[in-house]
Amino acid sequence: MRSLHPQLVAEGAPPAFASVLVGIDSSPEALEATRQAAILAQGPVSLVASYDLTEALVGGVPNPAVPAFLDEPPLVEAATRSLTEAQAAAGMVETTTDIGRGRPWDVLLAEIEREHHTLVAVGSHGTGRLRGIVMGSTATELIHKAPCSVLVARSAGEQFPSRIVVGIDGSDESLVAYRVADELAQRFNARLVPLVASLDGDIDTDAVRRLVPRRVRKVLDAPVEALVKASADADLIIVGSRGLQGIKALGSVSERVAHEAGSSVLIVRSR
Repeated sequence: MRSLHPQLVAEGAPPAFASVLVGIDSSPEALEATRQAAILAQGPVSLVASYDLTEALVGGVPNPAVPAFLDEPPLVEAATRSLTEAQAAAGMVETTTDIGRGRPWDVLLAEIEREHHTLVAVGSHGTGRLRGIVMGSTATELIHKAPCSVLVARSAGEQFPSRIVVGIDGSDESLVAYRVADELAQRFNARLVPLVASLDGDIDTDAVRRLVPRRVRKVLDAPVEALVKASADADLIIVGSRGLQGIKALGSVSERVAHEAGSSVLIVRSR
C-alpha cells in the first residue's frame, strides 16, 4: 500500500473549482453540466462549444441541427444558441463563451492548456464505456487526457451536491480527493461518506481512519462495484486519479466509475 501524507491536506494544490470549463453542445446533459459546474465554481465559468465538419461527414452521433450541405455558418449559429441556453443554466454566475472548430475534446483540451483550467465539466450522454473507447466520446477522451479534474455530470436534484461519497484506497491521490470532498461537504452542508472498498484486505483501514477525521465506511467489495452501488444513494461520487493517461487509463477505477455510476462523478487531479 502506498503511504498517505498528511501534508497533502495542508498544502494541497490549486483549488479544483478555481477555474472551471464546461463543454457545451445542444443536449440537456450539457445544460445540467453547466448548472452543476456553476454551483461548484469559485470563480467565472468558461463555456466552450465546438463544431466539426469532418466529424459530421464521417459519422458520430447524428445532429439534426447540422444541415445536409454542411454549411459552416449554420453550425456556428447552432453553437451560439447552445451557448446562450447554457448561460441561462449558469444562473447568476459570471460566464465567458467561445466557439472552437474541431472535435469537442480537442477543442476543450486546447482550452485547458491555454487557460490552465482546474476543472472541466461535461454531461454524460449515456455512451457505454466500450463504445466510448472505440468510437470516442468527449467524456472518455477527457477522462484519459485532461491534465485537470474532470466532472462527468448526470441528472441531480436542486440541492446538488447534498450526498457525497468519496473513494479512499490508501493512496496519496485518494487523500487529495478526500480533501476536495470534505471542502464541498462543508461548503454545501452535504452528507459525506468516505468509502473504503477491498476484496483482499490490502488497504490499511486503521491508517486511513487516523488520517480521515470522519467515520469511514468499509465495504467488502471491489472498488468499482462498491462505488457504483453507492452512487444509487448519492448525487456526487468523488475519486482520485493516479495520472494514468491513454491506454494505461483503460480499466482504471476512476474511468470505470465515471462511465458506470448513476450519479455525477468528479475525478480529482492536481495540475
